[in-house]
Amino acid sequence: MRECSKLTFLQTTSGRESIQHRIQPISCKRKTKYQFNAGYLTTLSKTTFVILSFVLTVIFAESCSRIPARSTIYGYHKPQANNDGIVTDELNNVGIDSTLIIKLTKLILADSIANVHSLLIVKDGKLVYENYFAGNDQKHGKNLGYIENSMHQLHDCRSISKSIVSACIGIAIQKGMISNVNDPVSKYLTEIKDSVKGTITIQHLLTMTSGLEWKEIGSYGSFFNSETQMGLRFNPVKYILRKTVATTPGSRLNYSAGNTQLLAEIIYRISGLRVHEFARKHLFYPLGIRNHEWVSLFLKKTPAAASGLRLTSRDVMKFGLLYMNDGNYNNTQVMDSAWVKESFQSFVQRPDLRDLKIKEGGYGYSFWTYTDTIQSRPIEIIEAKGNGGQSIFFCKSLNLLVVTTGGNYNKPNDDPYRMLTKHIIPAVASRNSLIH
Repeated sequence: MRECSKLTFLQTTSGRESIQHRIQPISCKRKTKYQFNAGYLTTLSKTTFVILSFVLTVIFAESCSRIPARSTIYGYHKPQANNDGIVTDELNNVGIDSTLIIKLTKLILADSIANVHSLLIVKDGKLVYENYFAGNDQKHGKNLGYIENSMHQLHDCRSISKSIVSACIGIAIQKGMISNVNDPVSKYLTEIKDSVKGTITIQHLLTMTSGLEWKEIGSYGSFFNSETQMGLRFNPVKYILRKTVATTPGSRLNYSAGNTQLLAEIIYRISGLRVHEFARKHLFYPLGIRNHEWVSLFLKKTPAAASGLRLTSRDVMKFGLLYMNDGNYNNTQVMDSAWVKESFQSFVQRPDLRDLKIKEGGYGYSFWTYTDTIQSRPIEIIEAKGNGGQSIFFCKSLNLLVVTTGGNYNKPNDDPYRMLTKHIIPAVASRNSLIH
């Protein structure tokens, strides 16, 4: 059977190559009041013309980015059953207060919580809420305009891609392709000759503690962002490995797409498969994920391992269910349960990221960890997090899984976390003991 996830490389207008482009951008058809006489431009200097063109482009983009007013009338309905292995049920049947979830939905529709694209709630292994919202979106940095989102729509996962790569490493260890996380990276990337870099392990890459100099988080709109610079290199691995060791490996978290790109390179060298191929064969196929895309780096036909994955929200949820069930999906053990538990441990404390609206906590194998207090009770929360509002929240004590997607790229935003802690968990707690 031919899989619709078969990959081809296509050139986009931005110069970036894409792997099997599936989503056709919806052009903005809103009229703008800004007009000018093109003939007048012939009297302007080239510099003035460039400046004016830029200003008009910004004005037009702004006019396109405005989200049309929409109705806040909403009536809850049970998620649709699609014969895709996902069990559906109603909120009230699993002890979630539907009135509180309806209230949250109306806040999203009123844009009081801005540019949310999807929200899925899974309780006790059942999908009990699924909704999609229109909004402005991007494809790995390229503007797509105003999109009518749906359950079949591919969406950027951004840094949830890192958690997928982490899962692939776990599967590679399970299959004996990698000995363990304590293996030095130099065992697989033999071009590493530096003695200090030789102490960097696979675990250091997974936990963002490689110590390699890198400037990324908080600067995604900058040309000098290290992830952006990596994408502009014909040899991204060489670019990463040329970085100096700024801190002792294992001692301090420094968020880095470079670490994940090295993990993807290790997967390629041990299996002969690029990370999108490895994930398709060993992870996506067992989960029934057929429609997916992995955007490539700018100048090399290599998947952008740290941020390039695009999935539907339901398929993101399938990955979440795999981890909620300790590596088991629909009675198939896809990965070792010990790997899942280890991945959710906090190996290092994060630096203060409150200016980016990220709550304090720790970091596991490409998962963010939190301890929060909700209704006077401590609760452990694990998150796979992506730029723009992409989140998978795991609340094991409540048997609760929440998936969000959004279009708030390159700006501090804690809306997904606030939706979880201020609306969804209280809706669970209102009819249940908060901690089982």
